[in-house]
Amino acid sequence: MGYDINLIFKIIGIGILVGVAHYVLKNSGKEDYAVIATLGGLGIVLIWVVQLLGGFFDQVRSVFKLF
Repeated sequence: MGYDINLIFKIIGIGILVGVAHYVLKNSGKEDYAVIATLGGLGIVLIWVVQLLGGFFDQVRSVFKLF
């Protein structure tokens, strides 16, 4: 399982989209929706990172023959 740069670009893209959405929503007076958009973007990125860490720990376990 190779780790390429695509995940970093996806995270950067989500960050840019969430930043723009937050800016637009906050300036239009919808601060609540801006916070929800930010939390949604954070949730997406956290899911990706948790999946990546799960794969990493599986590789570490297989290297050291644990379990």
